[in-house]
Amino acid sequence: MKILVPRTFPLDLDLMPEDEVAAYDVSAPFADDDADAEVLVVWGNTPENLADAAARLTRLRWVQTLAAGPDAVLGAGFGPQVLVTSGRSLHDATVTEHTLALVLAAVRRLDLLGAAQRERRWDTTLNRAQADPTTAQRYTLAGAHVVIWGFGSIAGRLAPLLSALGARVTGVANSAGERHGVPVVTRTDLPAVLADADLLVSLLPALPSTRHALDAEVIGLLPSHAWFVNVGRGATVDETALGDALRDGRLGGAALDVTETEPLPADSPLWDAPNLVLTPHVAGNRPRGAAALVNDNLAALRSGRELRNVVPR
Repeated sequence: MKILVPRTFPLDLDLMPEDEVAAYDVSAPFADDDADAEVLVVWGNTPENLADAAARLTRLRWVQTLAAGPDAVLGAGFGPQVLVTSGRSLHDATVTEHTLALVLAAVRRLDLLGAAQRERRWDTTLNRAQADPTTAQRYTLAGAHVVIWGFGSIAGRLAPLLSALGARVTGVANSAGERHGVPVVTRTDLPAVLADADLLVSLLPALPSTRHALDAEVIGLLPSHAWFVNVGRGATVDETALGDALRDGRLGGAALDVTETEPLPADSPLWDAPNLVLTPHVAGNRPRGAAALVNDNLAALRSGRELRNVVPR
């Protein structure tokens, strides 16, 4: 079996004597000698590289992306005969940590405190707001209602941490029920759920059905003091509607680790939007446990068993 691995990430693979492994450049066309590959591991590939793989690697049986979201691979044009598996669970720890950091930055208003520090100003205004009984609840997770939209493995790790800090957590997913001790509702329940939300956290993947899921209508369901945190995919947010809501004071603030175009263009209005925290898609960063996942799926492929994290197509 010929296996192509990206030079962007080292992998210690469990190989058979007849296997051949070739490292490839994720930003360049594939070498002609690699056109007979059966397995492709993906991490940090450019859209052009993935499109080239879909067009020229005609013997591919399986594509394993190390990203939690398979949207880039699904958009490359691989045929239905190619099995696609995602990196679900590989980024749970780091994305959870970054999400919690953004949530706490929003609640404790580290953006305002950071600005005050740069101005050499002791921010007594924020201190008074935290002590005022009419606004004190906005500056703590204790008693806050946090809604997590996209309730997968990352949410399963994040929700208990939010609950431990005193938050009431509600999940939103395709099917209702209870997961990880958290009530989960569907999108049709958003009007009722968001009416008293203090924070809305999006972990949504980029799919045709989720494009601009956070639009003016959904923003309008949130209280004007609420914050929106996005660590899912930028394509799920109508950035014009978000920017307008921030400038008009119809939303308390937003913290974004992802944007629809990355890097965020220098002329994007988001740079100057008030009450906005931006981080440059650093939540996941490096897959953890990638070799174990790839090796498990290699063994399953060899034996004809079902692979982990198969993406429905």
